[in-house]
Amino acid sequence: MSAAVVFLLFFICLIIAIPISIALGIVSVLPGAFDPSFTASGTFVIRSMLGGIDSFPLLAVPMFVLSGMIMAKGGISKKIFDVFAFFIGKLTAGMPCAVIVTCLFYGAISGSAPATVAAVGSMTIPILVRLGYDKSFSTAIVAVAGGLGVIIPPSIPFIMYGMASGESVSDLFMAGVVPGLLIGALLMVYAIYYCKKHGEDKEKIAAEINQLHAKGFIGVFKESFFAILSPVIILGCIYTGIASPTEAAVISVFYSLVVSLFIYKSMKFKDIWGIMVEGVRTYAPILFILAASIAFSRVLTLMRVPQSISAWILGNFHNKIVILLVINIFLLIVGMVMDTTPAILILTPILLPIVTAIGMNPIHFGVMMVVNLAIGFVTPPIGVNLFVASSLTDIPVMKIAQKAMPLIICFLIALLLITFIPQISLALL
Repeated sequence: MSAAVVFLLFFICLIIAIPISIALGIVSVLPGAFDPSFTASGTFVIRSMLGGIDSFPLLAVPMFVLSGMIMAKGGISKKIFDVFAFFIGKLTAGMPCAVIVTCLFYGAISGSAPATVAAVGSMTIPILVRLGYDKSFSTAIVAVAGGLGVIIPPSIPFIMYGMASGESVSDLFMAGVVPGLLIGALLMVYAIYYCKKHGEDKEKIAAEINQLHAKGFIGVFKESFFAILSPVIILGCIYTGIASPTEAAVISVFYSLVVSLFIYKSMKFKDIWGIMVEGVRTYAPILFILAASIAFSRVLTLMRVPQSISAWILGNFHNKIVILLVINIFLLIVGMVMDTTPAILILTPILLPIVTAIGMNPIHFGVMMVVNLAIGFVTPPIGVNLFVASSLTDIPVMKIAQKAMPLIICFLIALLLITFIPQISLALL
């Protein structure tokens, strides 16, 4: 069975709404079923699935998912938002900018874009609407800024890329810092332009900020100290060598439990079971997709698909800039129709040989790939962030997408800068 037929069958499965994990399993088994001499038999596929998820770095994923859920239940995002609103709330676009910075910080806790949108959006969108901001604009800001959750470390997609490429997860985390800050800065520039053009209700904003100022800096800082300390502890443990990313993820779970139960007292012991159940429900489908993706990528390797695609691209495109633009366009399209985890696990073995052949650093490519797929979080038809944001505000997905277009353009400008200026990603390494 040819690779073209395998990919065609895979896309047919997606079109007829077969779950992606099952679709990946089907197309992984088919080449061996139709050709008994092919190495990838059914037994090989099952072994690949089980062997692929038997991974210590992979344990970080459910831990960061669980930590993010505990933080959301404990109202941590509100504490973070209050600090930034205290300092920049009265400036032009101060409150939308505070939301963007809160997404940056919350992304450093959860490692997940949809989790960031849900936790930050459920708290900040009602505040922005109450202060007179357009509801669609407020929702779009959170949906797009939530994409920073997979770029700012710790990041679940970076863990997946590290698994697929063999690169250091710690280095990938470090490489995501400056690109995340760059994207956040560009989003804030647009927010300032939008608010200058459409105006703000300064009286309502001043009343809101004055309530925070009435507590005084010490009061606000005391309330949010442990929330802000969370990413510092997680990343500090990793980069001082105290803990690996997986161990840091476990530390983040216990830290978020202690803070929510005993310091903020925003959670009770009886809530823990419900959070654990929700965590399993969230992670189990990811695990199934992960196992099937690994099996499919190994079948493609046996079919020599990465080598064939690499030879075709390098044979037809000779300019490094053109090759990178083609890869970016391809990843943007993939991000629109496929979830991040299978996209990374399937495409990394195919694209990595191409970019290394033209002299691109694998860490730099990992950042470029994740930024591309982060844009997919806010582009239809999949656009997970759009659906999460829509569920919070009951605004149609396409209306949010329309309002988010200028913000997506900011993301694309950042993507071009990240692609062609390697130092942005590699500055801290």
